Amino acid sequence: MTIDKEITGLEAIHLAAVDSDVRFITAVAGYPITAVADLFFKEKDSGFYQIHWFTNEKAALEAALGASATGRRSMVLVKHVGMNVLADPLMTAMMHTIGSGLVILAGDDPGAKASQNEQDSRFYGAMAETAVFDPATPQDAYDALNRAFALCEETGGPVIMRITDRLEKAEQCIRRIIRTVNGKKGTQTPGKKFDREMWKYTMHGKHQRFHIFTEPLMMHEAENSRFNRVSISGKKVGIISSGYPSSKVDEVLSTQLVYSDCSHLALGLVTPLPKNIIKQFIDKHECILVVEESEAFIESYIDTCNLEKVHGKKSGHLPVGIIEKEHIEFALENIGMDKVSKYTDMQTIATRGARPICSDCPFMSLYNVLHDIIPVAGDMGCSIRTAPEPLKAVDTGFSLGGSIATACGFPQKRIAVIGDFGLAHSGIIGLINAVSGGFDVLVIVLRNHIAAMTGGQESPDLLHVVTALVPDTILIDIDRYIASKDMDSAKDMLSNIIKEELKTKGVSVIYIEGKCIKS
Repeated sequence: MTIDKEITGLEAIHLAAVDSDVRFITAVAGYPITAVADLFFKEKDSGFYQIHWFTNEKAALEAALGASATGRRSMVLVKHVGMNVLADPLMTAMMHTIGSGLVILAGDDPGAKASQNEQDSRFYGAMAETAVFDPATPQDAYDALNRAFALCEETGGPVIMRITDRLEKAEQCIRRIIRTVNGKKGTQTPGKKFDREMWKYTMHGKHQRFHIFTEPLMMHEAENSRFNRVSISGKKVGIISSGYPSSKVDEVLSTQLVYSDCSHLALGLVTPLPKNIIKQFIDKHECILVVEESEAFIESYIDTCNLEKVHGKKSGHLPVGIIEKEHIEFALENIGMDKVSKYTDMQTIATRGARPICSDCPFMSLYNVLHDIIPVAGDMGCSIRTAPEPLKAVDTGFSLGGSIATACGFPQKRIAVIGDFGLAHSGIIGLINAVSGGFDVLVIVLRNHIAAMTGGQESPDLLHVVTALVPDTILIDIDRYIASKDMDSAKDMLSNIIKEELKTKGVSVIYIEGKCIKS
């Protein structure tokens, strides 16, 4: 069935999930994956699936594993940094095996448009020894997701599919695969369940089994996958690409006559890497250009044996992060050079443009107080936007939910600022350790009841849990206080309370409640 009108990559992913008979979906908000989850929530009546917001990626994967083990195809929607959090059960699931297909949709952010780093989810395929699809177009995304569920059930482990914001927005007419059971479209099919025979193996035995039985299946898939496409046009320059940049390469080669003799190997399945296909392609060309986002994942593998022949990010022909048409054209123009020094500028807030905290944020009086206190552990939420000038309110920011544990490492009692969503995500673990370990920390929880930076999803209220852990907990309604007095009075009040709490031993908590203007 062909859809005559163009649809977006987002819509293609949703249709593929529905057509693949997905039953259970978990999602953790964050750019660029929030848009995917929002569409699934909006269209949930069009399929048989359940979908749930989770505050933590590890828990989201664990729930999906439960669905898989009991015969329901499942999906986990997370942004790239969420892969770090769910890595624990992912690594074990590959050896322990699953039941029905389970696909992790990892939303990468080349260029770090709205993320705390620019990591590349393809590396998790190598770490977890699982397959990673990296589609270039909406049709590729639709087909890859369909194939990913089947591959899960053939290999007995989760599969990752990496997407980016530009793939989500790309448009294309696609061909759908409509499955029927007994002639009925959309009928739910019996799912594969977890095989308890796996428990006869030791943990080492499970790993041996993986390499004896599962890995060969994955290697065969990689070498024979229809998602790895080769177009030979000449013998001088061969371009190897993966993901959305493959579409940019196709655009350059099809519109620039001067590059029409360049060959192209577009990889849509990047883990395991199809070593034979890559080697044959490299051997047919004088030089190789590797076009990929965000890191030099493929280039790092192939340049170990062909250092002078391979060009890409590591040689300076292409920039780190996001790839545009002009980057590819520049690289091809300079393909005869071993090294290029064009991309040496480092983006600053001044060159990119500031993205400050909202000027009418209810917690602004707090940030003005924190300006004069060093160090303050910040968290990956709105408060991280107060780190640069002019506020300079927080000093560190390593991970969502990480500020409390970070402050435990300060040499004396200092402050950890964390949002209520970050607290529910993983910060509560830091608080438990701070209490049980006898640390001196002042925790300031910003309680606005939502995940403000990722779309306003509701945040669990842990106030009763916190007060049970920390008797020294103060609750302040900052909106009410400012309404009855003024901003300067609120600043003075917070300053006095913070000074007094910093003099005490042990863990103290100040809960500041304020209504986010986005809610």
